[in-house]
Amino acid sequence: MITSLRLVDFKNFANETLRVGPFTVIVGANASGKSNIRDAFRFLHGIGRGYSLAEILGGKHGVGGQIEWNGIRGAATEVIRFEKTAFSLQVRLPGYAYRIDVGSDTTRPGMFRVTREELTRTSGYGSGNAIYTTHPEWPDPVRDQGDDLNLFLRMEKTGSQRKYGDRISVRHDQPALTQLQEHRRVVRRHKEHAERVTEVLAQMRFLDLIPELMRQPAFPGQVTLGDSGENLPTVLREICADPTRKETLASWTRELTPMDVVDFEFPTDPLTGRVQLAIKEKNNRTVSAYGASDGTLRFLAMLAALLGENSAGLYFFEEIDNGIHPSRMHLLLNLIEGITAKGAVRVVTTTHSPELLTLVNDQTFGSTSVVYRDENADDGIIRPVTELPKAGELRKSQGLGRLHTSGWMEDALAFTAGIA
Repeated sequence: MITSLRLVDFKNFANETLRVGPFTVIVGANASGKSNIRDAFRFLHGIGRGYSLAEILGGKHGVGGQIEWNGIRGAATEVIRFEKTAFSLQVRLPGYAYRIDVGSDTTRPGMFRVTREELTRTSGYGSGNAIYTTHPEWPDPVRDQGDDLNLFLRMEKTGSQRKYGDRISVRHDQPALTQLQEHRRVVRRHKEHAERVTEVLAQMRFLDLIPELMRQPAFPGQVTLGDSGENLPTVLREICADPTRKETLASWTRELTPMDVVDFEFPTDPLTGRVQLAIKEKNNRTVSAYGASDGTLRFLAMLAALLGENSAGLYFFEEIDNGIHPSRMHLLLNLIEGITAKGAVRVVTTTHSPELLTLVNDQTFGSTSVVYRDENADDGIIRPVTELPKAGELRKSQGLGRLHTSGWMEDALAFTAGIA
């Protein structure tokens, strides 16, 4: 699980760190940089999927021409902060720290290359040792790099090596983290370390739910929810095959919506064979997905993602409060805080909702950050809300919701950062 993300010269962040907890809430005005944080997580996810830099930034198409991955938002040149030559993303997770720096490729205009990369142990035996690095200490010659076509790595020393570990060469247009598995000179334990980190980066989902797509029938056997909510009927049918998970789904739907749900039905279209969704209420009224409200479908999709067999390690929701009635907000938070407290799933969300900030528990409050950009500057700033002056006291006496509505958070951040 990722515990922190540092962004250096990435989009509008000069050098900022986001603290990541079980349930992380990000607040801030429009155009402050909240979506740029999402892009940073997506960049890391692209690494976990084994993509090249060109694919992560520009998009990935399958052999049949189908889109497998949408590139990072904006022009390629906008991923690096204005007038800088490279950006750095640095993540910490239990036992490891991973860093990757990406810059323009001077030999191929418009292309990018890895300029620095390292994976380090942060706990246990060998803590503080780099499993591999492109920038070892002087006088190690690997530090010089100096090859237009390759990236050189210094691997951690093994028992048979005296001065330095192995020097290996990898492509510079793809993160080394996902090239080590195929490299014959990399020892097994180093591959295992890299694989653990890769798996964490691969287990992310970025859901941008679209009600019209959630209403569509799904082809049988599709048990993974699409990023826009596709396949909702078949994912829910898979959940309902387990009586315990079915009752959990029904009870939360009753709590989160005005519907008195007793069952879910999944009729099959006789012509197409596709599975549809219908919700049965206590009064024997059946509501199809086409008749359900947008908010109900969003609830069901979030439940499907969090309760499904193929749950990811980290979910990123933009504006999780979108379409949610304020009277139901505390129930949604109870659901997410309860699931993330178990440790298997983490949730990161952006929000504009004052009610959400008022209702979060103490642990989520500790993982809430505000993003601010002064109207006369381009750089974004990230600060934990707990570091704002007297935030804890004000939360108890006045509630964060009213403070958020008044703009106090941004004013306090500007003051502590020396902008105001």
